[in-house]
Amino acid sequence: MEINSVCVFCGSRAGVDPGFDAAARDLGRGLAERGIRLVYGGGRVGLMGTVADAALAAGGQVVGVIPEFLMRREVGREDLTELVVTDSMHARKQRMFELSDAFIALPGGLGTLDETIEVATWKQLRMHDKPVIVLDINGYWQGLTALLGQVVAGGFAYGDVQSLWQVLPTVDDALDVLTAAPRPGRSAAASRL
Repeated sequence: MEINSVCVFCGSRAGVDPGFDAAARDLGRGLAERGIRLVYGGGRVGLMGTVADAALAAGGQVVGVIPEFLMRREVGREDLTELVVTDSMHARKQRMFELSDAFIALPGGLGTLDETIEVATWKQLRMHDKPVIVLDINGYWQGLTALLGQVVAGGFAYGDVQSLWQVLPTVDDALDVLTAAPRPGRSAAASRL
């Protein structure tokens, strides 16, 4: 089975590199063109807004998941296929997880880092086997990869920790992986998330 729904973690700011915005636009459009539903943080601003705008413009389905207190802060939008408003950040991440068959991290800040590390941690704990892709646009995530190497060297993780996700350089690479991937299963442990 194909991947039907992908959660994209990305910044509520655009960042300084125009390549980040271009990647978000290409990813949103590419998901829509392949009939893959976009699940994202529900905001109108930054890379979040860009990826959603591109998916909607290409006729795609877009589900935003946002906590109520961020509706004003992130200029939550209501022009989506569906908007899910949660009561907390934890509930937001849980709902995004439940709605998604795979995850892609674009450049972003602490929230993006938190979300990406959390789904990788859940995968390490065998709570799911969904694909996790880190899009290393213009080398943005190289520092994270180096940090994980240090975590392994320091004896705090096994050497296979970096196998919890795929680091890919382009949107096309990520889309190719998604369209070739079988639909992931859900382990019994996932219900405890």
